[in-house]
Amino acid sequence: MKDLKSSDLPLALIRNAPDAVMATDAEGKIVLWNPGAEAVFGYSAAEALGKTLDLIIPERLRPRHWEGFRQTMDTGLSRYGAQDLLTVPAIRRDGTQFSCEFSIAPLRGEDGALVGMGAIMRDITMRRNEERALRDRLAALEGR
Repeated sequence: MKDLKSSDLPLALIRNAPDAVMATDAEGKIVLWNPGAEAVFGYSAAEALGKTLDLIIPERLRPRHWEGFRQTMDTGLSRYGAQDLLTVPAIRRDGTQFSCEFSIAPLRGEDGALVGMGAIMRDITMRRNEERALRDRLAALEGR
C-alpha cells in the first residue's frame, strides 16, 4: 500500500471531501472547485472556474454579498471570525434554492496581503426542514 506524503494530504483531502471546497481570487472569481462542490451545486469545475460567486448566490442577496466581499478585500478584515459557521440560501445549477452552511478562510499571499477567500460549504436543507418540523410539532403540542 502506498503511503501519502504529508505534502500530498491537503490536495487529497480537498479532492475527496464530500463538502464543497472552493476558493476565489480577490475579485470573487472562482479559482478552486472540488468534486464536493460539483455534487452540492451541480456545476462541473470546468463550468465554475473563472466565474464569479454569482453562480451560487441568489440574485436578491448579491448586492449585500458583494458589498461585504469588497470591504473584506479592501480592509483585510471580515466581520466573520474563523470560528463562525454561517448559514445562507444558495442556488444550484438547476435553479433550486437550498440552505447552505459554510465557514470562510481568508487566503493571504506570502507578504500577508489578502489575495482571496476560501470556503467549505454543505447542504443542510434536510436538517433545516427537520428542525422546522420539530418546532411546528412542539408549537402544536403546546397549543400555539
